[in-house]
Amino acid sequence: METASNSNKDFGINEMLDMQRALQEKYKDKWEGISPEVGKNKLLWMTGEIGEVIDTVKKHGDHACDIDSPHREHLIEELADVLMFYNDVLLCYGISADELKEIYTKKFKTNMERW
Repeated sequence: METASNSNKDFGINEMLDMQRALQEKYKDKWEGISPEVGKNKLLWMTGEIGEVIDTVKKHGDHACDIDSPHREHLIEELADVLMFYNDVLLCYGISADELKEIYTKKFKTNMERW
């Protein structure tokens, strides 16, 4: 698999959203689906995955993500789980990458001037 450094292409929100749509379609008969009504559940699942990231760092220390750590892949896998649920939340509430970018940029500018 090519990495961003090899392909000069970032792994962006639209690509992640497309992948999540494909997962949701594949498991539509097994998973609860994507709708505003299940958005809260997706947020709760995401919170659980964040806990798993924290547990990995607690268990293996601050250097669990070092490039030569045997725990790095597991940590990244848990972070990927967080992003998968994050993207499910975006899908549940119909938030596009463009809308996210607009609001994120406004928030960034506010924070740049805050302190």
